Amino acid sequence: MAYRVLIADDYRMIRQMFSAVIEKSDNFILSGMAADADEALEHCRSNKVDLVLLDVVMGTGMDGLEAAKLIKKASPSTKILLVTSMPEVSYIKRAKEIGIESFWHKEVQEQPLLNVMERTMAGESVYPAQTPEVWLGNTVSTELTGRELDVLRELVGGASNAEIAERLGISERCVKMHITDMLSKTGFKSRLQLAVQARAGGLVINDIGVGE
Repeated sequence: MAYRVLIADDYRMIRQMFSAVIEKSDNFILSGMAADADEALEHCRSNKVDLVLLDVVMGTGMDGLEAAKLIKKASPSTKILLVTSMPEVSYIKRAKEIGIESFWHKEVQEQPLLNVMERTMAGESVYPAQTPEVWLGNTVSTELTGRELDVLRELVGGASNAEIAERLGISERCVKMHITDMLSKTGFKSRLQLAVQARAGGLVINDIGVGE
């Protein structure tokens, strides 16, 4: 019996590409397609779905990670394969915490999508070996420490030094030091430029907005 798959992605072209992958396999059939996370959740509540191909970043409404939590509550037997083109370093960790079975980077494609789908339905948890490496100014993302990335994510959200310090449980002096070190590594001239370029490259995602 073929597994029923729901495709949830806000880009029509991606939905069509994933649909073409499913059509090539005798092991999967298309249950439906959703353009946003809310639609995907409603489909899982109303239909039997074995696997959801779920994008992380949707155009409107909740993101894929939030939707995954609700889908797991509504349909615990449904497996989720989270897909993204963003190299955001926190996505993999958050996906594992939620209990999402597998994770696939659209841009890197360490393994063919169909192979990951088949392994996921066979009971495996398939995750990439590492987060994709991206350039940020004069450095690559792997040269930034975990704490620097934490600070950068808050900075992208428009937080002040005092707010970053409070949220991360560190001193303002440490915040300033981390920002100075990141500016030195990247070659950027201001915290605003650093935040804008980090968000534009998808290295860290925080949709609150970027402050001056």
